[in-house]
Amino acid sequence: MPQGDNYEINIKRLEEIITRLEKGEIPLEEGLACFEEGIALVKKCQGFLERAAQKVQVLQEGELVDLTDLKEENGAE
Repeated sequence: MPQGDNYEINIKRLEEIITRLEKGEIPLEEGLACFEEGIALVKKCQGFLERAAQKVQVLQEGELVDLTDLKEENGAE
């Protein structure tokens, strides 16, 4: 699996970018490039999450289940 096709790797890279940007110690052009990469990573991660949600929905055989109800059924708070 290519490195960019993994949710966890993308999230880790996004965290690295956020840390660099928050420090504020990089030149403007580099900061803009990091910001642009970060936006692309956010979109990729949103896609991963949307596909995962669709798979869950399919696995539930089309039945939408309120996650709060699931927690209560399993005794979770």
